[in-house]
Amino acid sequence: MNYRDFKGKAIAEVGLGTWQLGSADWGNVNEDDAINILKTYTSAGGNFLDTADVYGMGVSETVIGKFLKTIEHPVYVATKLGRRGDEPNGWPQNFTYDIMKRQVEDSLKRLDISKLFLEQLHCIPTEEMRSGKVFDNLRSLQQQGLISHFGASVETSEEALICLEQEGLASLQIIFNLFRQHVADEVFAKAAEKGVAIIVRVPLASGLLSGKFNAQTQFAANDHRNYNANGEAFNTGETFSGIEFREGVKLSEKIKGILPDNLMPQWAIRWILDYPEVTTVIPGASKSGQVNSNVEAANFPHLSEEIHKQLKKLYNEEIYNKIRGHF
Repeated sequence: MNYRDFKGKAIAEVGLGTWQLGSADWGNVNEDDAINILKTYTSAGGNFLDTADVYGMGVSETVIGKFLKTIEHPVYVATKLGRRGDEPNGWPQNFTYDIMKRQVEDSLKRLDISKLFLEQLHCIPTEEMRSGKVFDNLRSLQQQGLISHFGASVETSEEALICLEQEGLASLQIIFNLFRQHVADEVFAKAAEKGVAIIVRVPLASGLLSGKFNAQTQFAANDHRNYNANGEAFNTGETFSGIEFREGVKLSEKIKGILPDNLMPQWAIRWILDYPEVTTVIPGASKSGQVNSNVEAANFPHLSEEIHKQLKKLYNEEIYNKIRGHF
């Protein structure tokens, strides 16, 4: 494993996203399998876990909390708030100070820790980010010692740039992959200038960039790749990066033809890591074998300049105009 700096901490450049460990939205992952996935990741030198309070409505955080008690070396946990619908007024009225504090305290309880390493806004409405009040609330929570750092998970470059104006912002989490390349041109330089970490989510486009799907692939009823394939439940961009599934399968084959060999998921992650502004990439996993595959990418060599040019050309000419949802 290789590491990159996050506010003075050495963070694994391949993290672990734990949406799958909530045993919701990706099919079922039982607790024993979830613990084994976490063990596989940390045994490979991984030390950065990304979760959220709504991943299985607390299940992911609870499993991580149990796992943390079994290890001795430091593991940095980032969680997210803002999308719970169980508050008195429901979504999206989740952003008063009192509600945000309660959500932080709920995450601390489930994780069974006294202080969060990183708390992130979870793709909240743009106008809430623009008003700045949520960031004032996060600064207050930081001053109280409940969180060490705060950041924001965003859906668009516009939202990223709004957040980058906020004093004390530690990180931006954003979709960036071979189906979403424009983000580098629009966001990365300013983030680097401000010293803000870039956390990359959906690096394999919900599995499309694994090279394992075909037009006949089907997903479980409780898998968001089934029920949100066209944005029926939330932003289309969070599923397959906004690319229509069958179109994505075809484009993945074209990408595979440009990459050095058939190890497509590793090269897709390596492509992201070739950007020095990226602090960590957080692929998820529902099996331990997927963890091993993802971590291997850290040891792959940089892709050549020529391959980068070919992939950018394909993106500009055939992919960009097919993205749906907010981006």
